[in-house]
Amino acid sequence: MKAFTALTAAELRLLSRDPASLFFMVAFPLMLLVLKRGDSGAVPGYLAMIAAIGGMGALPGLLASYRERKVLKRLATTPISPVMLLGAQLVAQVAAGLAGSVLLVVVTIAVFGAQAPGDVLMLAAAFLLCSVMACALGFVVAAVVRNTRGASLIGMLVMFPMIFLSGAAVPRKALPGSLRQIGDFLPLTPAVEALGDAWSGTAAVFPLLILAGIIVAATAAGAALFRWE
Repeated sequence: MKAFTALTAAELRLLSRDPASLFFMVAFPLMLLVLKRGDSGAVPGYLAMIAAIGGMGALPGLLASYRERKVLKRLATTPISPVMLLGAQLVAQVAAGLAGSVLLVVVTIAVFGAQAPGDVLMLAAAFLLCSVMACALGFVVAAVVRNTRGASLIGMLVMFPMIFLSGAAVPRKALPGSLRQIGDFLPLTPAVEALGDAWSGTAAVFPLLILAGIIVAATAAGAALFRWE
């Protein structure tokens, strides 16, 4: 446990030194909130966006770089297993996303005078599932695309359309009907719904079950496809 904690702390330090991750997971959502003049109705989507940026935007390239530099292969000969490193990276991404999300919620309430979330515990649970789901999808991308540059590119290509079509960046009601239909089948859509329901205090279980199912399916696919070298 001590080794895992130290490894997670190291991954968090590395993540905190990445200016792109810090900007898109912390500063960018705050900028969007300011442009929306503190519209609290947009916050659940921004929370889903933060999770997607960490899990699908950053994680695939990081995992592919570890494999490309043979870090995972070398770890297999040490007491720290490659699986432990992947777990530490997951915890680091979730923790970074949580920090950015807490800051966003605090600014929304303290600066713009919005009401507090209707169900804080369900909001936290929805964000946790959303973040783990995004990381599971990022794991699949890293499993399929072997090199760092390609994994980062594919992760971005998966992430950006999903953010816009799921309602994370733009309300789905503002999209044409054909694009809304596409968004119905995207994994991030139930995440936005779950976060929105929890924020309004009318949390529903079904979107959370969908997220849990996606996590199981994506983790199984990633584990089957992933190669350590």
